[in-house]
This record gives sequence, structure tokens and C-alpha cells, in this order.
Amino acid sequence: MTESSSRPESLSADPENLVAAAASSAPTTPGHEPRGYVPALAGANFGIYVALLTPVMVSMAFKVQHLSATTAQATADLGLVLGVGAIFALVANPLAGRLSDRTTSSLGMRRPWIIGGVVVGFLALGLIGIASSIWIVLVGWCIAQTAMNAVLAAANATLPDQVPTERRGKASGLVGITTPLGILAGSLIVNFLSNDQTRFIVPGALALVLCLLFGITLKNRKLTQKPAHRFTVGQFFGSFLFNPVKHPDFGWAWITKFLIMFGYAGIATFLPYYLTESFGLSEQEAVTTILLANIASTGAMVISSPLSGILSDRIGRRRIFVTVAGIVMVIGLVTLSLAPTIPLVILAQGIIGLGAGSFFSVDLALTTQVLPNPEDTAKDLGVLNIANAIPQSIAPAIAPTIIGLGAMTPLGGYATWYLFGSLVALCGALLVYRIKSVK
Repeated sequence: MTESSSRPESLSADPENLVAAAASSAPTTPGHEPRGYVPALAGANFGIYVALLTPVMVSMAFKVQHLSATTAQATADLGLVLGVGAIFALVANPLAGRLSDRTTSSLGMRRPWIIGGVVVGFLALGLIGIASSIWIVLVGWCIAQTAMNAVLAAANATLPDQVPTERRGKASGLVGITTPLGILAGSLIVNFLSNDQTRFIVPGALALVLCLLFGITLKNRKLTQKPAHRFTVGQFFGSFLFNPVKHPDFGWAWITKFLIMFGYAGIATFLPYYLTESFGLSEQEAVTTILLANIASTGAMVISSPLSGILSDRIGRRRIFVTVAGIVMVIGLVTLSLAPTIPLVILAQGIIGLGAGSFFSVDLALTTQVLPNPEDTAKDLGVLNIANAIPQSIAPAIAPTIIGLGAMTPLGGYATWYLFGSLVALCGALLVYRIKSVK
């Protein structure tokens, strides 16, 4: 896990980022996007998601396990690496986006960030692959998160530069499906790779090729004059703030998203350890099981996401769909925690995907109806995206403690962790009814 993001950050670079980018219109846009632009942008996003989400879903857990003395130490180390990396992703995405808006390079506004970022990210992933200590892994992952999220921010900021307003929905939809496809492709790639080096280098190389192709062929917008106003520290930190007292519905939407994403964020991170410790699977068997689980989850998301969006539009209600989606995810998490066999683990992941797909589609529609300021849409959607990103840092950080306490109970550590996530997600599913301005 992690658009942040870790989606994206690895799991935070989700469709909301694209909507935020689209809200920040360039001074002029063409009547039609350049030929091949949208597929190239989708390809770049796909490559970045493969590079970032493959470690989050599979390879980072085994890399850390190979460097840790015990399973308990591996759990703590994994939480540290992914948690700190998610913080770097959280900061890098909006910072790089804003800086790319102000870039006056002869190469254009976005191209230096896209090309430079993917090269640095690829080298950082290579460093992780050959690392011989947890601290090198941590440094490499922080650099990779920073660099790759800079690429995402700059690449997606080209959407309003290149695509007219009336065609952005279709373009955003095409790019949005690259997240689950990236997860699935990453799992498939790792299934055929047997060592740590290739498990990081191959996904990174895919991102490198696709992003270089996008960056080189991009009809890049150029900023010929320096911005009139300096970019201050206050402006940057203002990107993360809002007034929940003045805008309570926006505040409740933020909390709802945070709680449900917390329940979702901890799933992928520790699944490899859950499979090897609780079911006695070998590393390769665990990798194959994760691939099957991701196929089930992605297939369910493909079904539930458009269906829920269409039904929600048709009956004019949002909250009930968010609640039902959250409850379905809770059922999946409980099933996962109590699963006695591998087929039930795969089924549980399918159930979670069914709820997640529904939540992601309807939640985006709901949140756009409670934005505080219609003239500052990009900033407000960026604030909401923080609710996607922070769980990717908090969940891995507190998971070792909860797993350790759970290990002393009959349930076991990882089962306790998934049950805890289900309770948090349930709170989010119910609190959506605190929002009063949306049905």
C-alpha cells in the first residue's frame, strides 16, 4: 500500500490528485490534447506505481526480513522504513508540484522534474536492492519516495497544461485505473524474480523507461518570466491546513477518509509476514498468494467502482454508499484476520477490494460537494489527499506495537492488527453521517 501513496506518496497519488491538478488551469490550453499525450501520461503513472507499490505490497517486507535477526525485529523495521518514507512522500508531492509551477528552465516547467526525478528514484531503488543494512534501506526508500512523488506531481500537473477542460474527465479516468493495474503488475513481476536486487531494479527500470518516454515526448509548457511573488514557507504549510470549525462538513469528510484509509493502509504492508508466519508459506509461496489476492482485489474494484458511482449519481445519495463500502471493507478485514485457509485469505482480499472500489469512487464525488472554497479547489483537494497519505505513515508506525500485544493473545499478532484496522474503518463508515450538507 502506502497512492501515497505510498496512493500513493506511494498511495496518495490517486484520482483526487488528478482532479486537483485539473482545477489549476494553465493560462491557455489547446483545443485538443497532443496526439499520444494521454496514453503517455497514463504510462508514466503506471510505471511510477509499479516502482513504488511493488515494494509496499511485497518486496520491501522480504528485503527487511532478510536483514533482520527476528520476525519481531523485521516487523518493527518494516514499520520504520515505510512509515518514515510515507512522510517524505507526503511532503514531496505538493512541494514538487508547486515548485514545478515556478520553474523557468529552458527545458520547460515540468520536464526537469519528470526526468530528474525518475533517474534519482531509479538509482535509489537500486541502492535498496543492494543494501546490507536497514539504515541504507531507510535512506534509499526516503529518496525513492521523494523523487518518484516529484515525478507524479509534475507529470499530473501537465494535465491542465495539455488537455481542454471538457476532455479532462476522460483523461483523468484513464490515468486513474493505473493504480490498481500497477499493484497487479508489480505482484506479477515479483512472482518471477527471486532476489532482492531484481525485485527493486526491474520495477524501477520500468518506471525509468516509461517516464523518460513521457518526459522526452512532452510538448512542455515553458515559463518565460519568474513568478512575481516569492514562494514562502508560510504558503507551503498553508497547503496542509483548513478550518474545521468554519467548515465542519469538510472536517468530517477528512476524518471519514482518514479512518477508512487507515483500515485499508495496513493490509498490504504486513500481508507477506502474515502469510509466512501464520500459514507457514515459503517466500515464493507467499509471493504467489499475494499475486492471487491482488487479482481478486483488483477484479472486485473494477466491478464495484463504476457501479457504485453510477448508482450514487442516479439516486442522488453519497453517504449510504460510503457507509456500505466501509462496512464491506470491515467484513473483508475480519475475514482476513480469522481466515483458516489460503483460499479464504484470497476471498477476504476480494471483499476488501469490493468495498474499496466503491469507497474510492463515491468518496471523491462526496468530497467535491463539501469543499470550503470553490476558488481554491486544488488546495482543498490537496488537504483531503493528506487523509489518504497520513495513514500510510501512522499505520506502519503503530502496527509493531499492536502486533506485539496481539501475539500474546490466542488470536495472534497479525489477526489482532487486522481486527484493529476493521474497528477503525467501521468508525469512519459511521461518522460519514456527521456530514449534513450531502445526502
